[in-house]
Amino acid sequence: MSSSPSLLSTDPASDAVRTSPNVSPSRDFSGLWVPLVTPFRDGAVDHAALSALALRLAAEPIAGFVVCGSTGEAASLGDAEQQAVLATIAGVAPGVRRVLGISGYHLGDTAKRLRALVDAELAGVLLPAPLYIRPSQAGLLDWFQQLADASPVPVLVYDIPYRTGSTLARDTLLALAAHPRIVGIKDCGGDFGKTRALIADGRLQVLAGEDAQIFPTVAEGGCGAIAACAHVQTARLARVITLLRQGRLLEARALWQPLLPLIEGLFEAPNPAPIKALLSGRGEMAGELRAPMTDAGAALTARLLALDAALSSGD
Repeated sequence: MSSSPSLLSTDPASDAVRTSPNVSPSRDFSGLWVPLVTPFRDGAVDHAALSALALRLAAEPIAGFVVCGSTGEAASLGDAEQQAVLATIAGVAPGVRRVLGISGYHLGDTAKRLRALVDAELAGVLLPAPLYIRPSQAGLLDWFQQLADASPVPVLVYDIPYRTGSTLARDTLLALAAHPRIVGIKDCGGDFGKTRALIADGRLQVLAGEDAQIFPTVAEGGCGAIAACAHVQTARLARVITLLRQGRLLEARALWQPLLPLIEGLFEAPNPAPIKALLSGRGEMAGELRAPMTDAGAALTARLLALDAALSSGD
């Protein structure tokens, strides 16, 4: 199924849904966020490729960038490298809002990193549970509350138990919603009942974090997505979110369903190997990753390039 060109057209009247109601613009995270990959070349961050990528995506209808998240291989970047990546993106796309990924397992050190961001001009930070430790729900509640106290900017909770080893319970997340600086969640929790409960509660903005769950999450009332697949087919994905938030389900579905084979392919190998392979095949960067990450392989890369090209030719 190919999409009708009119579904991707820019119509200011029909695209009136831009921010969530009753949310101040500085605390609104609705829309499509791109969690940027970090290009490497010969073992070092490729700032030229990063700049070109940020410039291309800045021209798309996105809400902003997530910098140094899991898609950006932040765990394999040193502190100086992370600061340089953030500076490069701020320099080439200063008008695009930026959320910085902050993770760790030492409460004091993580709080110190957050306090140091006071002059970083960030829209927010993306904060997961402490890695490896697997505390109780009371411990998780304390972790997020203390770090939100330390943060100079709004906090998005990153609920991703398969990376952290900790599951955030529904009641824990609802308790965190009472904190004045905790404003939203990147939802990779794998529990759609919990997702619905958070949407119904209404205090946290819910952003889909699993790319294949963008459609149901936003259709149920979520405000957007942080999606690795948005490095490509960006305008189409942003349009799906806009249409869903306007209640235009059939139009959104016509754009969404042809995307699914590409989205599924982009997660057949551990992220970000497939999206880097695709971007490399498009000539935007080397497909290089840092160990222990390995490449996506020639067969998957060829299939992703063909799927991406077919979608582009159908627009």
